[in-house]
Amino acid sequence: MSIAERLTGLSARDNTPIAIVGLGHGATHWVAATFYLLLPSLSTTLGLDYAATGLLVSILHVSAFLANFGSGPLTDVTGRRVALQVVSLLLGAAALATLGLAGGLLAVAGLVAVIGVSNNLWHPPAISYLSARFPSQRGWALSVHALGAGLGDAVAPLAAGALLAVLTWQGVALYASVPVLAVAAVIAFGLGRAPASSHGQGGAGVDFAQYVAGLAAVVKDRAVLGLCLMSAFRSMTQNGLMVFLPLYLAHEMGVSPLVMGIALAALQGGGLIATPIAGRLSDRVGRRRIVLAGLGVSTIAIAVLTLLGDEISFIAGVSVLGFALYAIRPVVHSWMMDLTPANLGGSATSLMFGAQTGLSILAPVVGGLVADAYGLVVTFYVLAGTMLITNLLAWRLPDVQRPAAD
Repeated sequence: MSIAERLTGLSARDNTPIAIVGLGHGATHWVAATFYLLLPSLSTTLGLDYAATGLLVSILHVSAFLANFGSGPLTDVTGRRVALQVVSLLLGAAALATLGLAGGLLAVAGLVAVIGVSNNLWHPPAISYLSARFPSQRGWALSVHALGAGLGDAVAPLAAGALLAVLTWQGVALYASVPVLAVAAVIAFGLGRAPASSHGQGGAGVDFAQYVAGLAAVVKDRAVLGLCLMSAFRSMTQNGLMVFLPLYLAHEMGVSPLVMGIALAALQGGGLIATPIAGRLSDRVGRRRIVLAGLGVSTIAIAVLTLLGDEISFIAGVSVLGFALYAIRPVVHSWMMDLTPANLGGSATSLMFGAQTGLSILAPVVGGLVADAYGLVVTFYVLAGTMLITNLLAWRLPDVQRPAAD
């Protein structure tokens, strides 16, 4: 048995499509992260005020939210999981490349909406593809998928920032689209040429009437709805931390921008280390145990952060938080796939991501109101409370796998 098989349960050859899909996920995050880095230069060129600049970001999130509910049914009915992954990357690359050619706010807003659509068009076909093709190593496969996102988020700002030193932002947008196109080609030729039988159950799509009946059963499943609600509270807490952690570091601790950057990198770094470990463990011992352990550590870590007065201990605490919080994300996705028939994996993914987005929208608003009224420290206690709710919801969920659909 090779080292790859001992560590992952799959041969190096079987791990190749997992790595390719993970690379594709990284490319979708590359597009979004590049846009965020170019946003200050873009807004200056177009003469946008803060309100108009914020509107662009809102358009990205709203378009992603709306696209989420169409991409799932499209995935399940057509069964074209690989083709939809390629389309997602082509849309994102085209929108990013064209961004520098747009002449006004309306055109830019339209391209930003396409970026949002491309981002959430990706998840249902990619997650259902990996889930159906590797049902026994689902946790591992989806952890690599999540790892790709983290790498895209980390590498894109560095690459785009370096290019901005020698190019205009329009040039950076154009050149940054090239790697995305390359990854789309790798997926098209590396996965698209494989026989449909290798794509797992649901690869041929389903009859629409059968799809509607199956989806109705999934929506009525209390375990599925409970998992969506639990995942939504976890995502709400995560997004709240992304907003208020930098504010706490700057306003309460008074740290330098460098230390702030190190702290945020530590949050992501902890997740990058833990994600594949948690995914593989969940295949062996079950999803519920890993999720409960991660949620428990995350709850304690959030509450303790406000008690850490010096920079070193705070960064250490943040890295522990990232290790626990981000590690369970692909495990939750795997758990959803365990509960859902393979031919409805895309729609189940859409349902989960829709719930996550819905509650995440509330986090900045509620957290901001609490911070204004009672201080940033109390906001962290509220976030610890939402994570505690996540724990309680997870305790009530069954650690079972539904029988696959014919």
